[in-house]
Amino acid sequence: MKRYSALELIRQGLTGHRGWDRVWRKPEPKESYDAVIIGGGGHGLATAYYLAKLHGMTNIAVIEKGWIGGGNSGRNTTIIRSNYLFDESAAIYNHALNLWKGLGQELNFNIMMSHRGVLNLAHDEGEMRQLKRRVEANRLNGVDSEWLDAKEVKNFCPSINISGDIRYPVLGGTLQRSGGVNRHDGVVWGYARAADAMGVDILQQTEVTGILTDSGQITGVETTRGTIRTPKVASVTAGHTSVMAKMLDIRLPVESHPLQALVSEPIKPVLNCVVMSNAVHVYCSQSDKGELVIGAGIDAQLSYTQRGNLDIIEHQMASLMELFPIFSRLRMMRQWGGIVDVCPDASPIITKTPVKGFYVNGGWGTGGWKATPGSGHVFADLIAKDEPNRIAAPFTMDRFVSGALVAEHGAAAVAH
Repeated sequence: MKRYSALELIRQGLTGHRGWDRVWRKPEPKESYDAVIIGGGGHGLATAYYLAKLHGMTNIAVIEKGWIGGGNSGRNTTIIRSNYLFDESAAIYNHALNLWKGLGQELNFNIMMSHRGVLNLAHDEGEMRQLKRRVEANRLNGVDSEWLDAKEVKNFCPSINISGDIRYPVLGGTLQRSGGVNRHDGVVWGYARAADAMGVDILQQTEVTGILTDSGQITGVETTRGTIRTPKVASVTAGHTSVMAKMLDIRLPVESHPLQALVSEPIKPVLNCVVMSNAVHVYCSQSDKGELVIGAGIDAQLSYTQRGNLDIIEHQMASLMELFPIFSRLRMMRQWGGIVDVCPDASPIITKTPVKGFYVNGGWGTGGWKATPGSGHVFADLIAKDEPNRIAAPFTMDRFVSGALVAEHGAAAVAH
């Protein structure tokens, strides 16, 4: 990678960076590929990277209708944790967390991974019992998790309000010290550069308009840049999973909802961890720029819009004031929304389908970002071998027939 002198950096800044070397190529589509991945977000690019690195499949294309990372990858709050309740969830999210720990070094790209810890607060006796149960389940699955009483919560996060006379007093909480946050575009760019270096074509501003089959077998895709032949198509289109499946008359048990977040004006460091609360329904962290990054739950209506309702923001602001009265005079700077696919059991779908050569990775609901490397790793395994591995097997579509659901509504916390 080219190194620039200080003078050259200044010159590039003044000329609009027109002289920067490209971090990845801008290829023309080939007539055919061994596999096509639809969706150029974190999961799609991670899938391409692991297909190339671990399975030797370098003649593949990632097709993105906009720009890479322009969907949910750029519209989330980047919280990383693996403290889910059930064995199946713990396996895939902890697999992802272990990959996160060394991902920046592996990709040789600064993803700004910060293992600052994630607090899940309890505000009543019932919630305390549920969270303590999750701590014990986490420990059995090798997930780092511990219970803190109210004073220990305050010691770990000094800015939080643990007064006993508030509407939802803090009685304690769980702490996953290895949890934290990272930089979403750094992850996307790191995966893109690494995949491109191994020969993967990244086709931006290219929309898939149809999926071609012959006798129940994938044969290619129609795009706005022409027809591409391929025996394998993998859909990784968070928010639009059901739209892609409908092209092949496959009906998936997912609903699409907006999920909003917003950031405050930047302030000096005051929040040293991620704080999440079910009862008051808000979560918050502080970015390296000093902004508070704030979110809550999904909008109730089904929608493909990236703009949500004001009442969600009003509710999460009131909730934030309950836990952090010191933030009451902060101004909010900007708001955004992503589109999330939600399954009935709040767990993802990682599956092959009745159409041979068509694979689906979606339905992550509000837990998609934290799973990014683990999702791409196991999905690449499925595409290459046509069978799910041990970690991915519980998340096939078969569970909606057998009834072996992985019901994670509680551990999904405030729906993120």
